[in-house]
Amino acid sequence: MITLKNVTLRRSAKVLLDNASVTLNPGEKVGLVGRNGAGKSTLFALLNGTLEEDAGDFSIPSQWRMAQVAQDMPETDLSATDFVIEGDTALLDAQKEVHAAEASGDGERMAYAYMALHDAGAHDAQARAQALILGLGFRTTELCNPVNSFSGGWRMRLQLARALMCPSDLLLLDEPTNHLDLDALVWLEAWLQRYTGTMVVISHDREFLDAITTVTLHIDNAKLVRYGGNYSKFEDMRAEQMELQQAAFAKQQDKIAHLQKFIARFKAKASKAKQAQSRVKALDRMEKLAPVLASADFTFEFKEPASLPNPMLTIDGASFGYPPLEGSPPGTPATMIVRDVSKSVMAGQRIGILGANGQGKSTLVKTVARDLAPLAGTMLEGKGLKIGYFAQQELDVLRPQDNPLEHMVRLARDNLPPGQSGREQDLRTFLGTFNFSGDMVKQAVGTMSGGEKARLVLCMLVFQRPNLLLLDEPTNHLDLATREALAVALNEFEGTLMLVSHDRALLRSVCDEFWLVSRGGVEPFDGDLDDYQRYLLDEAKRARESLKKSLKAPDPEVATQAPPPPVVDKKIPGNLKALKRDLGRLEQTMLDLQTRKHGLEARLATPLPPHEIGELGKQLSGIEAELAAHEENWLALSEQIEAAA
Repeated sequence: MITLKNVTLRRSAKVLLDNASVTLNPGEKVGLVGRNGAGKSTLFALLNGTLEEDAGDFSIPSQWRMAQVAQDMPETDLSATDFVIEGDTALLDAQKEVHAAEASGDGERMAYAYMALHDAGAHDAQARAQALILGLGFRTTELCNPVNSFSGGWRMRLQLARALMCPSDLLLLDEPTNHLDLDALVWLEAWLQRYTGTMVVISHDREFLDAITTVTLHIDNAKLVRYGGNYSKFEDMRAEQMELQQAAFAKQQDKIAHLQKFIARFKAKASKAKQAQSRVKALDRMEKLAPVLASADFTFEFKEPASLPNPMLTIDGASFGYPPLEGSPPGTPATMIVRDVSKSVMAGQRIGILGANGQGKSTLVKTVARDLAPLAGTMLEGKGLKIGYFAQQELDVLRPQDNPLEHMVRLARDNLPPGQSGREQDLRTFLGTFNFSGDMVKQAVGTMSGGEKARLVLCMLVFQRPNLLLLDEPTNHLDLATREALAVALNEFEGTLMLVSHDRALLRSVCDEFWLVSRGGVEPFDGDLDDYQRYLLDEAKRARESLKKSLKAPDPEVATQAPPPPVVDKKIPGNLKALKRDLGRLEQTMLDLQTRKHGLEARLATPLPPHEIGELGKQLSGIEAELAAHEENWLALSEQIEAAA
């Protein structure tokens, strides 16, 4: 178990934990919560060994294996699959020992090395890694792409997959959902629910914490307070505790006032001096209760829109996507993501936009926001339409070198909404309502945290007095208090809302209807979010099965279900016949190798002399290398046949 006893932790001069104690038992799944700056990441640093306690005792089982998500952005030419496989430290150690044993020529050492390699799961490492990568939202065509070819958010997903790949007794996750879409988040939840080790997770996603945690650890006033239950149960218990504490404080204040009144009244009287003195001693001995100092709640609201056109937007036969890249050869077609959309967006609608990763949710929102032009069809805006757009990447609408005041001055100068003042002092006051005060109004945006940038974008949105809000993952860097404030403000907003979010609590609380972006189209989704989660899990399962089938010969049963190919009145070309003949021979060779591999694995599972284990291990490694080469040839032949057909 993990034990902290009277632990004190400091960062510079600031005391983050003061004489704190707690015990975490093996197998517990713990949600670590507390306000921003309370010391959650510092406690993680203690758990992972990068920071030592300043006082007290901290212990963790020395034999426990630990995994956590690296926070640095990976820079490597390794393929996504190989990068994730390298997260399995036990497998890497076993592979190194095999190479060393083979170089030494020691048969007994080789035998033990091959046994360790088999126990480390070398036979299914690639399949395990690719299941993690696909679960986190990558396409099957991206499995072999180099890590450097992905954007920052996708590389952080690979870091998460790498941490999950590592065998562990303790898993530390710091905001694991920040770079995930809802489909990847649902998959991650299911994976973590099956995880058998001890887990500590920091997250601002209420439903995620409710789904995966059984214990909540609250950092409060430099103390660690343990609650049995998930985040919702913690909130209920803490509210009760605060109510009792406030009642006890009020009762004690009444008692103190009564004692002080008695002392003041009788301390000068000789006959009552003794009683007065005993009251003074009782007052000194009394353990003073602190009042409940609840965190100041952050709140804001959207002003009433100046107009509400109806319909806000009419989309007729529109297709959305991206134009050819600059420098592309003439005639390069545009990349079409969503086709033939015909929809009307009415005043007061509250639409949640759903869809698996890569289906076109953000493309739809960017087109409505005028960042992209429709590739086909028409989009007719209502008279007086005023769009407020929160981009998934805040820097799409922020300038890193500018400060919050400069952003607001430019916003007021370019397009001052009715009812708003453009005076600098008024803009400073407005920024103050979003907790940008003092020196912060002059701080460069590029130096701010993700949560501060998100708050600035919200501030700019509110200032514009929009009647159509387009929000693409607005909660990525918001803490729980700010998420609650956003939900309240959106519920009171009188205009129209279109929301893309992986925060199910926000979707449930503010959306009345859902659109599903899937398979190149946009359709109404009639179910609720629970139905959608089941849909996403089914889609992920289909993707994994598709990957498995791509490495095997075509299934005749599936082939019979596929639509029949068009009848072509000509003979199969000779080269196509030859390719198919080669493919058939290759499949037979692979089948023979698989049979030999299973036979060797079965023999290795039985008690054998060390020298024989070493010899069989060598044979198994050779067969696996042959299979890998044949699988690549199989894929290449399949592509040639498809191109020639």
